[in-house]
Amino acid sequence: MTNIRRALIPLAVLALVLAGYGVHRSGARGEMVWNRVAATGDCHCADGSRFFFWERRADPAKVVFFLNGGGVCWDPRMCAFTGEHGENDFYDWSNSAVEPENRSGMFDTTRADNPFAGYSFLYVSSCTGDAHLGNASHTYSPGLTVEHRGYVNGTAALAYLAEHYPRAEQVVVVGKTAGSVAAPIYGGLVADRLPGAKVTVFGAQSGAWPDNPDFNATVLDARWGAYDAMPGWAVDGLTARDWGVPRFWARAARHDPAIVLARFDFAYDPHATSELTRWLHGNPPDLLAEIDGNEAAIEAAGARLHSYTAPGADHQIFEPDRFYDIRVKRVRLVDWIRALTTGHPPADVHCDRCGP
Repeated sequence: MTNIRRALIPLAVLALVLAGYGVHRSGARGEMVWNRVAATGDCHCADGSRFFFWERRADPAKVVFFLNGGGVCWDPRMCAFTGEHGENDFYDWSNSAVEPENRSGMFDTTRADNPFAGYSFLYVSSCTGDAHLGNASHTYSPGLTVEHRGYVNGTAALAYLAEHYPRAEQVVVVGKTAGSVAAPIYGGLVADRLPGAKVTVFGAQSGAWPDNPDFNATVLDARWGAYDAMPGWAVDGLTARDWGVPRFWARAARHDPAIVLARFDFAYDPHATSELTRWLHGNPPDLLAEIDGNEAAIEAAGARLHSYTAPGADHQIFEPDRFYDIRVKRVRLVDWIRALTTGHPPADVHCDRCGP
């Protein structure tokens, strides 16, 4: 409780503490106070441990639903419960090391140019190796059974959003790396739960993920059980098993055309697809060609996907302060995001000299 004593806690947050919702922590700059929320229902991390998410209570009319990354896995080597603090080299398999405090970037709410400064936040970590999509218990070896329950966990946080922010006027679903894979699906689910809210989806750094039948069958279906968990949106006669990752965007757009959809990618981010190489085109694959090809296919399927493609091979954007420094063709990323969320979707931004 040391951090709580040092921070000035708003009365609304103090009320949550007294109500027993969870442990509050203050951010590094003394502004963001987080409440840990124990998820209800059959929610677990990959190792069967308890799943929880985090809340920053601010403006109840404006909410960021943040789907964190955390990596993915689909074989015994990738999914092993090795390493320290609940994470190995491929994914986080428990929540033990995840706390959204001491952040900068978009979590620095003291900056006037932060487009999310006044928002409430729900911070949903991935600890199941399935990009927030799974609902399966998969045995990879005699001593390794993984609870791929990302969709169960994510929709529990979504139910909390709908219950505690019923009058939300604006919800921005932000997906980071692997968390951005499912972001358009959650955008559609938010629109279903909160029909009066304007919903914006901003997914970062999964633009090169493939729509590959082998990947869809081997990983999404057989390992993660994602297709059995998908919402029953009947669109153009296609069932969930007709959806690959890029098609998630088109399905969400056709399900609710009012959703604003947007993505960000570095043109040659090697970390965004490091495990996916065998399902991409070429050896080595041209990541920018994959990103551009996926966007063309999404828009050909009837979606309007706003996009910002930056040069180079960087990876993180949300936590570092360079969130405020990224600029392509004189368009600053934070200004572009602000336009997305204020009813004036901007033109696409794409680097000319994109090389790493």
